[in-house]
Amino acid sequence: MIKTDILIIGAGPTGLFTVFEAGLLKLKCHLIDALPQPGGQCSELYPKKPIYDIPGFPEILAGDLTKNLLEQAKQFEPGFTLGERADTVEKQEDGTFIVTTNKGTQHQAKVVAIASGLGSFEPRKPQIEGLSEYEDKGVEYMIKEPEMYRDKKVIIAGGGDSALDWSIFLADVAESVTLIHRRNEFRGHLDSVEKVQELKDAGKINLITPAEVTNILGDGKVEAIEITKKDEAPFTLETDHFIPLFGLSPKLGPIANWGLEIEKNAVKVNNALDYQTNIPGIFAIGDGNYYPGKLKLILCGFHEATIMCQAAYQIINPGKKNVLKYTTVSGVDGFDGTRKEAPKAVVQAIN
Repeated sequence: MIKTDILIIGAGPTGLFTVFEAGLLKLKCHLIDALPQPGGQCSELYPKKPIYDIPGFPEILAGDLTKNLLEQAKQFEPGFTLGERADTVEKQEDGTFIVTTNKGTQHQAKVVAIASGLGSFEPRKPQIEGLSEYEDKGVEYMIKEPEMYRDKKVIIAGGGDSALDWSIFLADVAESVTLIHRRNEFRGHLDSVEKVQELKDAGKINLITPAEVTNILGDGKVEAIEITKKDEAPFTLETDHFIPLFGLSPKLGPIANWGLEIEKNAVKVNNALDYQTNIPGIFAIGDGNYYPGKLKLILCGFHEATIMCQAAYQIINPGKKNVLKYTTVSGVDGFDGTRKEAPKAVVQAIN
């Protein structure tokens, strides 16, 4: 049983920032995410996509934002359960909640904060007959352990950042990498497109466009795929792994069965107070909540996390008064014993 003060469902930007805000209040956090790494969509779908509305950053890449949030949260030593989906929640007689994942990992906390964005993500699968028969037998929809492709023949299908970035990465790992896309133009970041072209010219990536994978061949495991190009006869290509990276489809998932009030496919909250749901002790912040006037912006999630943590403090420390302190004055005390002092000039100016 993993025990914590605040259990955060979702390790995207809002969930990660919650760790920092809770840490300022000396509250411990643990995060659950179905993805194999923190960052949510920022890490999985568009790590090199520029974001323009983060205060203090005229422009920041999504992947860099994740790195910064992880660095900011590190001093408060959050725990992570990654690659597992939060499935069930049970309220105990002592008022705590036990959340169990699809792999049976149990977590106990006085407060649950749903920061799952648009929900759990499921891979978008190509329409190929018999595809499911080869899942985990050479067909993968996410790359979790790059070393499993060492010295293997790999075929990737897709035209976004994930397909481009993993093709680039595996070019130095796999025996061969083939990237297939149904168009000549890619949707990914220009730097990635140019890098793939460079690797193609160097003979390190086999690029096939415009084309689609139309069949999978193999006896019990993937051995080859059938490729069809426009106005040409299909041909086969031997491979050990076929990885279709067509993005992830967001779904509210099991959270929809937790007895929460749902509106517009999101968890309804009381935004006039603290973003608490209809179940006391369970909050929803970020893109996965709903209230009149809701804006699905990262910076709004940051604000909601800040307000929520103040309310969580009262639940975890009933009757104990919390005095709001500005970090410019108080500094930041990390759980690891480190302390970042406020600049003296700032303190003097305020005093």
